[in-house]
Amino acid sequence: MTKSGLVFIPAPGIGHLVSTVEFAKLLINHDHRLSITVFVIKAPRATNVDAYIHSLTSSPNFPKHLQIIHLPTDESQSAQYLHELTQNSIPLVRQAVSDLVQQSRSDPDSPQLAAFVVDMFCTAMIDIADGLGVPSVVFYTSGAAFLGLMLHLHQLREQGTLDTTSRDFKDSGTELTIPSFANPVPANALPTVVLEKQWEGFVDEYVKGLRKAKGIIVNTFEELEPHAVHSLSEGDTRLYPVGPILSAKDDETSQQGWDTMEWLDDQPESSVLFLCFGSVGYFGEDQVREIAMALENSGVRFLWSLRKPPPEGSRRPTDYSDPAEGLPEGFLDRTASIGRVIGWAPQKQVLAHKAVGGFVSHCGWNSILESVYFGVPIATWPLYAEQQPNAFELVRELKMAVEISVEYRIDHKNGSNSGVMSRERIEKGIKEVMERESETRTKVKQMSEMSRKALMEGGSSYSNMDRFIDEVLNI
Repeated sequence: MTKSGLVFIPAPGIGHLVSTVEFAKLLINHDHRLSITVFVIKAPRATNVDAYIHSLTSSPNFPKHLQIIHLPTDESQSAQYLHELTQNSIPLVRQAVSDLVQQSRSDPDSPQLAAFVVDMFCTAMIDIADGLGVPSVVFYTSGAAFLGLMLHLHQLREQGTLDTTSRDFKDSGTELTIPSFANPVPANALPTVVLEKQWEGFVDEYVKGLRKAKGIIVNTFEELEPHAVHSLSEGDTRLYPVGPILSAKDDETSQQGWDTMEWLDDQPESSVLFLCFGSVGYFGEDQVREIAMALENSGVRFLWSLRKPPPEGSRRPTDYSDPAEGLPEGFLDRTASIGRVIGWAPQKQVLAHKAVGGFVSHCGWNSILESVYFGVPIATWPLYAEQQPNAFELVRELKMAVEISVEYRIDHKNGSNSGVMSRERIEKGIKEVMERESETRTKVKQMSEMSRKALMEGGSSYSNMDRFIDEVLNI
């Protein structure tokens, strides 16, 4: 039987690539009629992408009908942002897809192109699919509530009824009624991209791209975001909640990673607070001092992934050669019996460890899904992207997290931030998230069980995957 071919186009960046590949693997295992080709748009000098692809394709369990194709990369190009990298890659994708189509025409046993699955930041590629007469579906790597928020705010802006970019709007105390949220959303919990005029063009193109697609696959599950999923499904959005899609494993664990896991092995169950702020999360010296003092004063066992602010001209933090360099004098000695300060952390492995009982997180969507899957409650501290509404959703909508902040933000362009969070506020959040018998912990544990059932046969995400395959092959 001739297979149906799907072309997957993830956005540049390891986070988008990993979740896309994991979804592709799930689909192939789910339905053997499918063959999938993933085109990798690599940012210049993104060595972690090379390492991930090598690890993936060299595995004996790598699916036979999954193909990974690296698009050519110009290491000298100046493009740094998703939009630029994606636009620069359109001719490369068009040629690569043309080659695939030619192959299928010359070989009747080759998979016949059935659809494109494009990342939410790669909707410019939909025009290529339209030219070939095949449908496109968006793979949305954030949550359903945030998807609904972006669609609704864009609609209001087109109607001229709301301008969220005025200078005083963020701190105005305004609360917005957003259909995908059950509660009014305060202006200071909106993402930066809808608050600043410089992003208007990007947001306009982004949302129009979503609306061009025949459907949207969302990395969530119905039990986690019932209100958001229902509100979107009531409209004209063809929605496929198929999550939680997590990476199969972390990047290859370093010696420090192994030492960390051994240290966790020696800690009591659910006793350790894990602090980690994503691949581009970092703090200045004043804020690091406040976090350190909050940890010390709390007396809680902790594992802190502390990153050094990026060097000039870079957006990515690095590891300290000596953690003491960025910490208050004597901190490591005073907390040696209860804590560890490390650089990069194998986050998924850490959250899966029985010793971990709480997670201070930037609230990136992948991190939220991992914490839910492993039943670890979050203390929210958003930094950038869609993390402010994610934090609001966790704390106020789902009541599955405690709040350190839902409105904190940093600007990677100039290093500015919302100010220094006090040690008292941080310590309060730490103690709340580590409470053994809390309603929050109970809810997260219950949702953990639901997240696993969602992907099993008969589960909500399993059924939505069936529906996606049936519908996309017949659109």
